[in-house]
Amino acid sequence: MILVIGSNMTEAHPVAATYVKNAVQKGARLIVIDPRKHRLTDFADLFLQLKVGSDIALLNGIMHVLIKENLYDKDFSLNKCTGFEDLEKTVAQYPPARAAQISGVNEKIIIETARLLASVKPAMVCYTLGITEHTCGKNNVMSVANLQMLLGNMGMEGGGVNPLRGQNNVQGACDMGALPNVFHGYQQVGNPSSRKKFETAWQVTDLPEKPGLMIPEMMHGLTDKKVRAFYIFGENLANTEPDMNKVAKELAAAEFIVCQDLFLTETTRFAHVVLPAAAWSENNGTFTNSERRVNRVRGVRMPPGLAKPNWWIFKQIARRFGHNWTASSAREIWDEEISALAPSLGGIKFNRIEQDGLQWPCPGLDHPGTPYLHKDGNFTHGKGVFMPAEWTPPAEVPDEDYPFVLSTGRRLYHYHTRTQTGRCEGLNDLLGEETADISQEDADRLGIHPQERIRVSSRRGRVCVRANVTPEVPKGMVWMAFHFNEGNANWLTNSALDPFTLTAEYKACAVQLEKMV
Repeated sequence: MILVIGSNMTEAHPVAATYVKNAVQKGARLIVIDPRKHRLTDFADLFLQLKVGSDIALLNGIMHVLIKENLYDKDFSLNKCTGFEDLEKTVAQYPPARAAQISGVNEKIIIETARLLASVKPAMVCYTLGITEHTCGKNNVMSVANLQMLLGNMGMEGGGVNPLRGQNNVQGACDMGALPNVFHGYQQVGNPSSRKKFETAWQVTDLPEKPGLMIPEMMHGLTDKKVRAFYIFGENLANTEPDMNKVAKELAAAEFIVCQDLFLTETTRFAHVVLPAAAWSENNGTFTNSERRVNRVRGVRMPPGLAKPNWWIFKQIARRFGHNWTASSAREIWDEEISALAPSLGGIKFNRIEQDGLQWPCPGLDHPGTPYLHKDGNFTHGKGVFMPAEWTPPAEVPDEDYPFVLSTGRRLYHYHTRTQTGRCEGLNDLLGEETADISQEDADRLGIHPQERIRVSSRRGRVCVRANVTPEVPKGMVWMAFHFNEGNANWLTNSALDPFTLTAEYKACAVQLEKMV
């Protein structure tokens, strides 16, 4: 059993989607929950087409049925977890009728979904940014975890909560400490013993004891001068952050910007210095995928021109600050620092990942790696913790002036902001510009013909794109991507943030459509 929620896998994760489709063809059951009727729904036993931003209400409604009909895993929920009573009290407020009213999913389908989920064990949940890029993103993820713990689908092969990362090495970047509150291996900066360990290893003193800033805080800091310089490494912020007019003003306010990237991008326009970096195929190192598997990456050619490996660039800058970093290869960096200083990575060495890689936690050289977490319900915390959540609407909902809801995502033929794929003629032939996906019903009402140019406007900006009239999109919804600078959905998106994760609400904002004269 596979439940896919908030993930257009066939376009955003086509390789993973192939495994899902293969599993279905071999007899696995599939449930898809999404506002769009994308192609994965063709393989689904059940498709729940919910309204944008109503995930928590729908999930609470499913859990209401599981508890009311006594279909949940009592042993796991009561003995392996804490907080069941609070969860029970919260989901009691979401009977199928109310969940249906909020989510737009038929009441009978909600009940059928709960019963189907309870009939197969284990069942896994896969989600992507359709869950996280909301002002309630953290609570969305918690609700998915609540569902899986309630069903007892944790700590076993083929179960669990499985986030499909938005890019190939998001997991690896987080593992390496590319977060403001941890050193690599998720060692908290607020932990004195962790700070002491890294101070000794790095031969420094007084490492900060408080977490650093998140990207929205950094961007805002540029305008009030709390942040004066910005080092942007492998990120095209001018295209990827919401409300691009606002982003341009923030970047322009910086006193000094360094960009380190493979190519010139929309963001390098704001840079005072651009450092040319080697591409993945010109480099040695590791990537870590969504299943926590650390894989070797091997360069197949030398970097062109002045381009250098990222670690080499950082090492040269450190030397000019008076630090002599001794490592001179990706192997040395991994074996002598990354692995040596992170207990969960301690058993992963370059010579052990020549073939298929290893999954952390892997604490020792004789450890085989960990295929799945929380085995037998033994959580890192000790017991799983139910974290019930109340449904809250998006920060901006349709109204008389902006009657449509815009949601955003990715298309199959391009990657992120096309820094790489935009230089591939074949891919540009397949998809050379952005479109706005709208329903046939809305197109008929507004007199819009397929491929006709339309104007999409929000309170933050406007773009002119071609209309893609499609049955995938329900009435009242517009769907766009952010691959192209011209026609980028992020001219329109709302910079409202999840209060805990500071993730922007890319998946919901109010827009209007106009037929171009």
